[in-house]
Amino acid sequence: MSKFYEIFSVKDKRVLITGAANGNGRALSKAFSEADSDIFLVDVDKHNLDSLVEEIKVHKNINVQSAAFDLSNSEELSDFLKKNTHFDVVINNAGITRGNHILDYEDFDWDLTYKVNLLAPYKIIKKVSKKMSERKSGSIINITSLAAEVGFPENPAYVAFKGALKQLTKAAALDLSSSGIRVNSIGPGYFKTNMTAKSWKDKTLREERSNRMMLSRWGEPSDLIGIAIFLASDASSYVTGQDFYIDGGWLAKGL
Repeated sequence: MSKFYEIFSVKDKRVLITGAANGNGRALSKAFSEADSDIFLVDVDKHNLDSLVEEIKVHKNINVQSAAFDLSNSEELSDFLKKNTHFDVVINNAGITRGNHILDYEDFDWDLTYKVNLLAPYKIIKKVSKKMSERKSGSIINITSLAAEVGFPENPAYVAFKGALKQLTKAAALDLSSSGIRVNSIGPGYFKTNMTAKSWKDKTLREERSNRMMLSRWGEPSDLIGIAIFLASDASSYVTGQDFYIDGGWLAKGL
C-alpha cells in the first residue's frame, strides 16, 4: 500500500522557476532539487544563477538546467519559449519593484514592471500550457504579493501588476481547467529578501512590519516551500484558481 505522503511527491517532475537566483526563488529552487525534481532555473542574474546551479549539483545528482536572460526582453523570452515548453510545473516567481509616488512615477518604471511582473508570466502561461494540455496535466503557480490585495504607498506599478497577476491566475485557471491544468497563486507577506532589504535595515520600519503580523516575525524564504510543494504535487489535485497568502497573518489581523 502506498504511503499517504507520496501524494506530496514532486520527484521527476519537470519544474520551471523564474527569478530563481536569489531570495524566495533560490529557496524554492533548492527545495525542488532536494525533492528530486528536474528543474529549469531562469534569472537575469547570471552570476548568482551559475553559483546556485553549481551548489545544487554538488549536493544532488539531478537534472538541473538554467538560462540567464532578461524577462522584460520579449525577444529573449520568445527565444527561450521556442525551445523550452515541456514542463509539469511552472513557478512564475520573478518580479521587480520600482518605488516612487504616483505623481512622480516614471513611465519607464511602469513599463518595465509591467513586462516582468505581468506580461512575462502571461506569455509563459500561454506557451507552456499548450504542451501541458496535450498531457491533460500541469500546475502553474504565480507568485503575487500582499500588494495584490491592499494598497502600498509609493509603488503604483508593483501594486497594479501584482493585483493583475492575481486576476490572471483566476482567468487562466478557468480557461485551462478543461485541459487538466491547475493555476494558483502564492502571495508572500514581508519576507527577508533583497527586495525588502531597505525596510529590514530600518529598525523602526522592521518593528512596524513585525507588529502588523499575527506571528510577529518576518517570513524566511523557506516559509514558502511547503505551499509550493503542495501546489506542485498531486496533493492539490482539486485545488485551482485559489490565492494563498503566506503572510504571518498580516491580511487577517484586525485590532
